[in-house]
Amino acid sequence: MSSSENILEIRELQTSFYTDEGEVKAVDGVSFELPRGKTLGVVGESGSGKSITALSILNLLSKPGKIKGGEIRFKGQNLVELSEKNMRSIRGNDISMIFQEPMTSLNPTYTVGKQIMESIQIHQGLGKREAKLKAIEMLKLVGIPSPEKRVDQYPFELSGGMRQRVMIAIALSCNPDMLIADEPTTALDVTIQAQILDLIRELQNKLHMSVIMITHDLGVVAETCDYVAVMYAGQVVEYADVRTLFRKPRHPYTVGLLNSLPRHDIDQDKLTPIKGTVPSPFNMPTGCRFAPRCPAATELCRTKLPELETDENKNQIRCWIYSDEWDGDPEVNIYGEERTAKG
Repeated sequence: MSSSENILEIRELQTSFYTDEGEVKAVDGVSFELPRGKTLGVVGESGSGKSITALSILNLLSKPGKIKGGEIRFKGQNLVELSEKNMRSIRGNDISMIFQEPMTSLNPTYTVGKQIMESIQIHQGLGKREAKLKAIEMLKLVGIPSPEKRVDQYPFELSGGMRQRVMIAIALSCNPDMLIADEPTTALDVTIQAQILDLIRELQNKLHMSVIMITHDLGVVAETCDYVAVMYAGQVVEYADVRTLFRKPRHPYTVGLLNSLPRHDIDQDKLTPIKGTVPSPFNMPTGCRFAPRCPAATELCRTKLPELETDENKNQIRCWIYSDEWDGDPEVNIYGEERTAKG
Protein backbone atom coordinates (compact mmCIF):
# COMPACT_ATOMS: atom_id res chain seq x y z
CA MET A 1 0.00 0.00 0.00
CA SER A 2 1.50 3.35 -1.01
CA SER A 3 2.21 6.11 1.49
CA SER A 4 -0.45 8.34 -0.09
CA GLU A 5 -3.11 5.75 0.80
CA ASN A 6 -2.03 5.61 4.44
CA ILE A 7 -2.70 8.32 6.98
CA LEU A 8 -0.35 6.62 9.47
CA GLU A 9 2.76 4.47 9.02
CA ILE A 10 4.71 3.19 12.02
CA ARG A 11 8.11 1.67 11.34
CA GLU A 12 10.24 -0.16 13.92
CA LEU A 13 8.92 1.91 16.84
CA GLN A 14 10.84 1.41 20.10
CA THR A 15 9.58 2.84 23.38
CA SER A 16 11.30 2.08 26.67
CA PHE A 17 10.89 2.89 30.36
CA TYR A 18 14.02 3.24 32.45
CA THR A 19 13.60 1.98 36.01
CA ASP A 20 15.83 1.05 38.94
CA GLU A 21 15.54 -2.57 37.81
CA GLY A 22 16.68 -1.73 34.27
CA GLU A 23 15.23 -0.91 30.85
CA VAL A 24 11.70 -2.06 30.08
CA LYS A 25 11.14 -2.37 26.32
CA ALA A 26 7.40 -1.76 26.35
CA VAL A 27 7.24 -1.36 22.57
CA ASP A 28 9.98 -3.19 20.71
CA GLY A 29 10.11 -2.77 16.94
CA VAL A 30 6.40 -2.25 16.24
CA SER A 31 5.41 -1.67 12.60
CA PHE A 32 1.95 -1.24 11.07
CA GLU A 33 -0.02 1.11 8.85
CA LEU A 34 -3.50 2.64 8.81
CA PRO A 35 -5.18 3.44 5.46
CA ARG A 36 -7.12 6.70 5.23
CA GLY A 37 -10.72 6.50 6.38
CA LYS A 38 -10.31 2.97 7.76
CA THR A 39 -10.35 1.43 11.26
CA LEU A 40 -7.42 -0.54 12.64
CA GLY A 41 -7.95 -2.76 15.66
CA VAL A 42 -4.92 -3.25 17.94
CA VAL A 43 -5.48 -6.33 20.10
CA GLY A 44 -3.61 -8.41 22.66
CA GLU A 45 -3.57 -9.31 26.34
CA SER A 46 -2.85 -6.75 29.06
CA GLY A 47 0.83 -5.85 28.99
CA SER A 48 1.23 -6.42 25.25
CA GLY A 49 2.09 -2.75 24.57
CA LYS A 50 -1.17 -1.56 22.97
CA SER A 51 -1.72 1.58 25.05
CA ILE A 52 1.98 2.52 25.11
CA THR A 53 1.98 2.38 21.30
CA ALA A 54 -0.99 4.79 21.27
CA LEU A 55 0.64 7.15 23.77
CA SER A 56 3.84 7.05 21.72
CA ILE A 57 1.95 8.25 18.63
CA LEU A 58 0.91 11.38 20.55
CA ASN A 59 4.18 11.54 22.53
CA LEU A 60 2.21 11.54 25.79
CA LEU A 61 4.63 9.26 27.60
CA SER A 62 5.16 10.01 31.25
CA LYS A 63 8.68 9.83 32.62
CA PRO A 64 10.69 7.60 32.65
CA GLY A 65 9.17 6.62 29.27
CA LYS A 66 10.98 7.57 26.07
CA ILE A 67 10.78 6.84 22.34
CA LYS A 68 14.15 5.27 21.55
CA GLY A 69 13.84 4.80 17.81
CA GLY A 70 11.72 4.22 14.75
CA GLU A 71 9.33 6.40 12.78
CA ILE A 72 5.72 7.50 13.29
CA ARG A 73 4.68 9.04 9.98
CA PHE A 74 1.35 10.88 10.11
CA LYS A 75 0.30 12.28 6.72
CA GLY A 76 3.94 11.87 5.67
CA GLN A 77 5.42 13.79 8.63
CA ASN A 78 7.61 11.97 11.16
CA LEU A 79 6.08 12.86 14.56
CA VAL A 80 9.14 11.52 16.41
CA GLU A 81 11.18 14.46 15.08
CA LEU A 82 8.71 17.18 16.09
CA SER A 83 9.20 19.56 19.00
CA GLU A 84 6.79 19.54 21.94
CA LYS A 85 5.33 22.83 20.69
CA ASN A 86 4.54 21.35 17.27
CA MET A 87 3.13 18.18 18.85
CA ARG A 88 0.74 20.29 20.96
CA SER A 89 -0.73 21.75 17.77
CA ILE A 90 -1.37 18.21 16.45
CA ARG A 91 -2.82 16.68 19.65
CA GLY A 92 -6.55 17.20 19.85
CA ASN A 93 -6.55 18.96 16.50
CA ASP A 94 -5.27 16.50 13.88
CA ILE A 95 -5.11 13.43 16.15
CA SER A 96 -7.47 12.94 19.10
CA MET A 97 -7.67 10.22 21.72
CA ILE A 98 -10.45 8.76 23.82
CA PHE A 99 -8.86 7.48 27.02
CA GLN A 100 -9.94 4.62 29.27
CA GLU A 101 -12.12 5.33 32.30
CA PRO A 102 -13.94 8.61 31.54
CA MET A 103 -14.49 9.32 35.25
CA THR A 104 -10.74 9.63 35.82
CA SER A 105 -10.04 11.29 32.46
CA LEU A 106 -12.54 14.11 32.97
CA ASN A 107 -11.72 16.88 35.44
CA PRO A 108 -14.32 16.69 38.25
CA THR A 109 -13.96 20.41 39.08
CA TYR A 110 -14.97 21.71 35.64
CA THR A 111 -18.28 21.45 33.81
CA VAL A 112 -18.31 19.15 30.80
CA GLY A 113 -18.99 22.18 28.60
CA LYS A 114 -15.88 23.95 29.81
CA GLN A 115 -13.79 20.85 29.13
CA ILE A 116 -15.06 20.65 25.55
CA MET A 117 -14.61 24.41 25.09
CA GLU A 118 -10.98 24.27 26.19
CA SER A 119 -9.93 22.21 23.18
CA ILE A 120 -12.00 24.35 20.80
CA GLN A 121 -10.57 27.62 22.11
CA ILE A 122 -6.96 26.38 22.02
CA HIS A 123 -7.02 24.91 18.53
CA GLN A 124 -9.70 26.87 16.68
CA GLY A 125 -9.31 30.29 18.29
CA LEU A 126 -13.03 30.76 18.99
CA GLY A 127 -14.30 33.18 21.64
CA LYS A 128 -16.06 31.97 24.79
CA ARG A 129 -19.59 32.38 23.43
CA GLU A 130 -18.85 30.68 20.08
CA ALA A 131 -16.94 27.89 21.86
CA LYS A 132 -19.90 27.20 24.15
CA LEU A 133 -22.28 27.01 21.18
CA LYS A 134 -19.86 24.56 19.52
CA ALA A 135 -19.72 22.53 22.76
CA ILE A 136 -23.53 22.29 22.79
CA GLU A 137 -23.43 21.26 19.14
CA MET A 138 -20.90 18.52 19.94
CA LEU A 139 -23.00 17.18 22.85
CA LYS A 140 -25.95 17.02 20.48
CA LEU A 141 -23.80 15.27 17.85
CA VAL A 142 -22.83 12.48 20.27
CA GLY A 143 -26.46 11.90 21.24
CA ILE A 144 -26.65 13.50 24.69
CA PRO A 145 -30.23 14.70 25.37
CA SER A 146 -30.89 18.29 26.50
CA PRO A 147 -27.35 19.46 25.55
CA GLU A 148 -28.11 23.08 26.56
CA LYS A 149 -28.63 21.80 30.13
CA ARG A 150 -25.87 19.17 30.18
CA VAL A 151 -23.21 21.63 29.01
CA ASP A 152 -23.27 23.26 32.48
CA GLN A 153 -23.21 20.00 34.46
CA TYR A 154 -20.22 18.30 36.10
CA PRO A 155 -19.00 14.78 35.27
CA PHE A 156 -20.37 13.28 38.51
CA GLU A 157 -23.88 14.37 37.45
CA LEU A 158 -23.74 12.15 34.35
CA SER A 159 -24.00 8.38 33.88
CA GLY A 160 -21.01 6.31 32.73
CA GLY A 161 -22.35 6.13 29.18
CA MET A 162 -22.91 9.89 29.06
CA ARG A 163 -19.40 10.57 30.40
CA GLN A 164 -17.98 8.40 27.62
CA ARG A 165 -20.03 10.38 25.10
CA VAL A 166 -18.55 13.59 26.56
CA MET A 167 -15.06 12.11 26.04
CA ILE A 168 -15.96 11.43 22.42
CA ALA A 169 -17.32 14.99 22.05
CA ILE A 170 -14.02 16.40 23.37
CA ALA A 171 -12.01 14.16 21.04
CA LEU A 172 -14.04 15.14 17.97
CA SER A 173 -14.55 18.84 18.74
CA CYS A 174 -11.79 19.91 16.33
CA ASN A 175 -12.69 17.48 13.52
CA PRO A 176 -9.50 15.38 13.75
CA ASP A 177 -8.22 13.34 10.82
CA MET A 178 -7.45 10.41 13.14
CA LEU A 179 -9.05 9.16 16.35
CA ILE A 180 -7.37 6.79 18.81
CA ALA A 181 -9.91 4.98 21.01
CA ASP A 182 -8.24 3.20 23.94
CA GLU A 183 -10.67 0.60 25.33
CA PRO A 184 -13.60 3.02 24.74
CA THR A 185 -16.20 0.65 26.21
CA THR A 186 -14.39 -0.43 29.39
CA ALA A 187 -16.62 -0.49 32.50
CA LEU A 188 -19.80 0.07 30.47
CA ASP A 189 -22.65 -2.43 30.32
CA VAL A 190 -23.24 -4.35 27.11
CA THR A 191 -26.11 -2.17 25.83
CA ILE A 192 -24.15 1.05 26.34
CA GLN A 193 -21.05 -0.56 24.78
CA ALA A 194 -23.00 -1.23 21.58
CA GLN A 195 -24.32 2.34 21.52
CA ILE A 196 -20.82 3.83 21.94
CA LEU A 197 -19.35 1.64 19.18
CA ASP A 198 -22.23 2.49 16.84
CA LEU A 199 -21.69 6.18 17.63
CA ILE A 200 -17.96 6.04 16.83
CA ARG A 201 -18.67 4.24 13.55
CA GLU A 202 -21.42 6.73 12.62
CA LEU A 203 -19.23 9.75 13.39
CA GLN A 204 -16.30 8.21 11.52
CA ASN A 205 -18.41 8.00 8.37
CA LYS A 206 -19.80 11.49 8.87
CA LEU A 207 -16.42 13.13 9.56
CA HIS A 208 -14.30 10.86 7.27
CA MET A 209 -11.90 9.95 10.08
CA SER A 210 -9.36 7.17 10.38
CA VAL A 211 -9.63 5.25 13.67
CA ILE A 212 -7.30 3.13 15.80
CA MET A 213 -9.38 0.94 18.12
CA ILE A 214 -7.33 -0.45 21.01
CA THR A 215 -9.10 -3.34 22.70
CA HIS A 216 -8.77 -6.83 24.13
CA ASP A 217 -12.26 -7.67 22.86
CA LEU A 218 -12.14 -9.52 19.54
CA GLY A 219 -15.91 -9.18 19.23
CA VAL A 220 -15.46 -5.40 19.05
CA VAL A 221 -12.78 -5.86 16.40
CA ALA A 222 -14.99 -8.11 14.26
CA GLU A 223 -17.81 -5.55 14.33
CA THR A 224 -15.89 -2.31 13.86
CA CYS A 225 -12.48 -2.80 12.22
CA ASP A 226 -11.13 -3.10 8.69
CA TYR A 227 -7.62 -4.22 9.69
CA VAL A 228 -6.14 -5.86 12.79
CA ALA A 229 -2.69 -5.70 14.39
CA VAL A 230 -2.18 -8.44 16.99
CA MET A 231 0.41 -7.49 19.64
CA TYR A 232 2.27 -9.73 22.05
CA ALA A 233 5.01 -8.75 24.53
CA GLY A 234 5.69 -5.38 22.87
CA GLN A 235 5.69 -6.63 19.26
CA VAL A 236 3.24 -7.05 16.39
CA VAL A 237 2.97 -10.78 15.65
CA GLU A 238 0.27 -10.58 12.95
CA TYR A 239 -1.30 -7.88 10.78
CA ALA A 240 -4.12 -8.57 8.32
CA ASP A 241 -7.46 -7.34 7.05
CA VAL A 242 -10.19 -8.32 9.49
CA ARG A 243 -11.87 -10.88 7.22
CA THR A 244 -8.60 -12.73 6.59
CA LEU A 245 -7.62 -12.71 10.25
CA PHE A 246 -10.89 -14.21 11.48
CA ARG A 247 -11.22 -16.74 8.67
CA LYS A 248 -7.62 -17.91 8.55
CA PRO A 249 -5.47 -16.67 11.46
CA ARG A 250 -1.82 -17.64 10.96
CA HIS A 251 0.00 -16.91 14.20
CA PRO A 252 -0.50 -19.45 17.03
CA TYR A 253 -1.14 -16.55 19.44
CA THR A 254 -3.94 -15.18 17.24
CA VAL A 255 -5.41 -18.67 17.04
CA GLY A 256 -5.19 -18.94 20.83
CA LEU A 257 -7.05 -15.64 21.29
CA LEU A 258 -9.81 -16.73 18.93
CA ASN A 259 -10.09 -20.21 20.47
CA SER A 260 -10.58 -18.70 23.93
CA LEU A 261 -13.60 -16.68 22.72
CA PRO A 262 -17.07 -17.91 23.78
CA ARG A 263 -19.22 -18.87 20.80
CA HIS A 264 -22.89 -19.79 20.54
CA ASP A 265 -22.14 -23.07 18.72
CA ILE A 266 -19.48 -24.29 21.16
CA ASP A 267 -19.98 -25.58 24.72
CA GLN A 268 -18.41 -23.29 27.34
CA ASP A 269 -16.43 -26.19 28.80
CA LYS A 270 -14.72 -26.69 25.42
CA LEU A 271 -13.09 -23.25 25.37
CA THR A 272 -9.32 -23.53 25.01
CA PRO A 273 -7.41 -21.00 27.13
CA ILE A 274 -3.85 -20.02 26.23
CA LYS A 275 -1.57 -21.74 28.73
CA GLY A 276 0.97 -19.73 30.70
CA THR A 277 1.31 -15.97 31.10
CA VAL A 278 2.76 -12.99 29.24
CA PRO A 279 6.53 -12.87 29.95
CA SER A 280 7.97 -10.28 32.31
CA PRO A 281 9.44 -7.28 30.44
CA PHE A 282 12.56 -7.76 32.59
CA ASN A 283 12.96 -11.37 31.47
CA MET A 284 11.96 -11.80 27.83
CA PRO A 285 12.51 -15.20 26.16
CA THR A 286 15.60 -15.47 23.95
CA GLY A 287 13.75 -16.49 20.79
CA CYS A 288 10.11 -16.00 19.85
CA ARG A 289 8.38 -14.34 22.79
CA PHE A 290 5.36 -16.60 22.46
CA ALA A 291 7.45 -19.81 22.31
CA PRO A 292 7.04 -20.75 26.02
CA ARG A 293 3.24 -20.82 25.51
CA CYS A 294 3.11 -22.09 21.91
CA PRO A 295 2.03 -25.70 21.25
CA ALA A 296 4.03 -25.77 18.01
CA ALA A 297 7.31 -24.30 19.33
CA THR A 298 10.60 -25.95 18.29
CA GLU A 299 14.22 -25.37 19.27
CA LEU A 300 14.46 -22.72 16.53
CA CYS A 301 11.52 -20.84 18.06
CA ARG A 302 13.12 -20.96 21.51
CA THR A 303 16.51 -19.67 20.38
CA LYS A 304 15.94 -17.20 17.52
CA LEU A 305 13.47 -14.30 17.25
CA PRO A 306 11.54 -14.32 13.94
CA GLU A 307 11.25 -11.15 11.86
CA LEU A 308 7.91 -9.58 10.88
CA GLU A 309 7.50 -10.76 7.28
CA THR A 310 5.12 -9.23 4.72
CA ASP A 311 3.36 -11.41 2.12
CA GLU A 312 2.07 -10.55 -1.36
CA ASN A 313 -1.28 -9.40 0.12
CA LYS A 314 0.45 -6.93 2.50
CA ASN A 315 -0.47 -9.11 5.48
CA GLN A 316 2.29 -9.60 8.06
CA ILE A 317 3.35 -12.51 10.25
CA ARG A 318 6.10 -13.01 12.84
CA CYS A 319 6.39 -16.80 13.05
CA TRP A 320 8.96 -19.40 12.02
CA ILE A 321 6.25 -21.81 10.82
CA TYR A 322 5.92 -19.81 7.59
CA SER A 323 9.64 -19.49 6.89
CA ASP A 324 12.11 -21.65 4.98
CA GLU A 325 14.04 -22.11 8.24
CA TRP A 326 11.14 -23.90 10.01
CA ASP A 327 12.52 -27.09 11.58
CA GLY A 328 9.23 -28.53 12.84
CA ASP A 329 6.45 -30.65 11.36
CA PRO A 330 5.48 -29.11 7.98
CA GLU A 331 1.91 -30.34 8.56
CA VAL A 332 1.68 -28.81 12.04
CA ASN A 333 -1.91 -28.04 13.10
CA ILE A 334 -2.06 -24.80 15.09
CA TYR A 335 -5.87 -24.80 15.18
CA GLY A 336 -6.39 -27.66 17.62
CA GLU A 337 -8.70 -30.65 17.35
CA GLU A 338 -11.75 -29.41 19.26
CA ARG A 339 -12.32 -26.12 17.55
CA THR A 340 -11.02 -24.21 14.56
CA ALA A 341 -10.45 -20.48 14.72
CA LYS A 342 -12.54 -19.48 11.71
CA GLY A 343 -14.68 -17.12 13.81
